[in-house]
This record gives sequence, C-alpha cells and structure tokens, in this order.
Amino acid sequence: MSGYQTQIHELTFGQQKYVIRALADIQQYADPDNTAADAGISSAQWSLFGQVWPAGQLLAEAMATRDIAGKRILELGCGLGLSSLVLRMRGADIVASDYHPLAEVFLAYNAALNSLESVPYRQLDWESGPRDMGQFDMIIASDVLYEARHSAMLAGLIPALAKPVCEIVISDPGRGNANTLSRKLADIGFSLVAGERQAAQRTKAPRLFVYRRAADSGWPARSRSSPAIKNGPAADA
Repeated sequence: MSGYQTQIHELTFGQQKYVIRALADIQQYADPDNTAADAGISSAQWSLFGQVWPAGQLLAEAMATRDIAGKRILELGCGLGLSSLVLRMRGADIVASDYHPLAEVFLAYNAALNSLESVPYRQLDWESGPRDMGQFDMIIASDVLYEARHSAMLAGLIPALAKPVCEIVISDPGRGNANTLSRKLADIGFSLVAGERQAAQRTKAPRLFVYRRAADSGWPARSRSSPAIKNGPAADA
C-alpha cells in the first residue's frame, strides 16, 4: 500500500494527448519513513508536488512548440513532470529535477503511462546546490517562486547550471516574487525578453517569463565585478 490515493488526468499539449497520474487531492499525505520530513518538507507542503497546476500546464504547452534542436534542457521543481514528459515525447535532451522524495516515482510512472522511455532525473536541493549536473542551454520551471526567498535561491543555482548562452523559461502564477528573480538574473547577464514586471495577483493566472543570456552579454567576465548572490529572503518592490 502506498498510503496515498491517486487519480488519472487526460491532458493535451500541442496536439499530443497525455495520461498523467497525480495525487487525488491536496489533502494527501504519506511519509511513513520520515523521508520528506527529513528533507524539510512539511505535511502542508507534501502534496503540492503531485497536483496538476495551471502554471505547470502553461509551461508544458509552451514546451510543445519551443525550439529544442541541439539543446540540453533542465526542468527545476518538476513535480509530476508535465513539461519533461512533453519534451521527452519530442525527443529532447531533457533532465528533470526536484527535491520531493516521490517526484522521481511519479515521473517514471507517468513516462510509462505514455509509452515513453524514462526521463533522466536528479534530486536537487536548492540550498546545497547542484553537484556534477553539467550545464544547460535551457532551464525551465513552473510555480517555483512560492516564497520570497525562492527567487534568490533559484538565481543562486543558475551560474553553475547555465551555459554562457542560455534561455530560462519560468511559468509563474503571480505570487509577487518574479520581479526579484528578474533583477537577480540581470546581475548575471540575463535579459527579460518575454513577460513583464508584475505585482502579486489575486487570481494567480500563470504567465510565462523568458530570460536570455547572449554570447555578447559580457558573462562570465562581468561576474568578477558583480556581487555574489546569496540565498535568503527577498521582498519584491
């Protein structure tokens, strides 16, 4: 017995249909070995990874048509892995990552449900940082700026994960933390090319933010004179 209940969603991204196993509802909780608790995941947070969120669907839809030719792609905070599955279906070089102990299990199960080969997965703790993951041409994520401190934590990962020329695509429901991320990414050579500064939204309708760092951005040379990004809370203006 798994200790939690699931349900099946039938979703379409692009013109491709997907079958996705998710947690039955947001009240699910099962951590008999304290694996999640030891990772700092509370009972209130435990089920969040296993839901089909609008921001995740928006990112998956974007990945159904995004240019992926020759690109190595990383999904941060993959949850159920919607975008990673879409990219895998398209034949992309995709690596999924998350910190929840069940994310890999659900990702593998959903890949099998859709007759896909398994998606390469890495458990990634944003506080300790990436280890031996290499660098990527594109980094994607959805609804990962849940708290103000997450903007600084995400920006702190990028120098180790992004190639000098890189694109970052973030789907965000408007929790008010995207502006901080934009400022911190600008410090390491990224320009916002789609999306705009926004205040927190009551409706939390997701929007895409696209950042690019070009070969002529001056990175990494400019980093020698830029202050290091430190993890910690940050409030949006």
